[in-house]
Amino acid sequence: MTVKEADQDRLAQDFVQFSVDSGVLRFGRFKTKAGRMSPYFFNAGLFDDGAKLGRLAQFYAQRILASGIEFDMIFGPAYKGIPLAAAVAIELARLGRNVPYAYNRKEAKDHGEGGMLVGAPVKGKVLIVDDVMSAGTAARESIAIIQAAGATPHAVAIALDRQEKATEGGRDVDHSAVQYVRDQLGLKVCAIARLADLLQYLEQHSGDSLGAHHEQVLEYRRRYGVE
Repeated sequence: MTVKEADQDRLAQDFVQFSVDSGVLRFGRFKTKAGRMSPYFFNAGLFDDGAKLGRLAQFYAQRILASGIEFDMIFGPAYKGIPLAAAVAIELARLGRNVPYAYNRKEAKDHGEGGMLVGAPVKGKVLIVDDVMSAGTAARESIAIIQAAGATPHAVAIALDRQEKATEGGRDVDHSAVQYVRDQLGLKVCAIARLADLLQYLEQHSGDSLGAHHEQVLEYRRRYGVE
């Protein structure tokens, strides 16, 4: 492992710990959108105060900058992507990379400035910031909005890559949402952490209550995981 890879691994492990401490990452039995019973649940909506959101933005910014992805601005898809885009833009500016950001409304405004877009003009290479990807639907919607504005959807940054099979028409397919967005839609994708990082974290806690969830999460990956 190179020094850079080691740094990235530490970032992922620190993020998993932060997510557990924040109550965002929980273990038990949870039904996913695909109807699967998952042994863990990641609810980014629980990064719900200033300190948590600020720390989350630090993780995003570090991962984005380390990825080497080129971008001219940030786009936050409504609704969860809106505070994420704003917070990440603030943190990037603090680190010396000041970029504009914008977001969309779910419904077009028919008064004032009107339209569906708010913030800076959408142009150049656009980085979409969201929490997770379950089917790639939100990414496709963001791509359409960005292209309609005359800009180039270039990359997506997410908090957690679940590394599991997506579903189409109620059936499992052989690729994940992240793989679909990367390979079929042509966007670069960077994630702060992946399911593999979560498994590593649980393995390192084999002597305590958290470690007890390792086998269930590993079995879930065996059943639904992708490479």
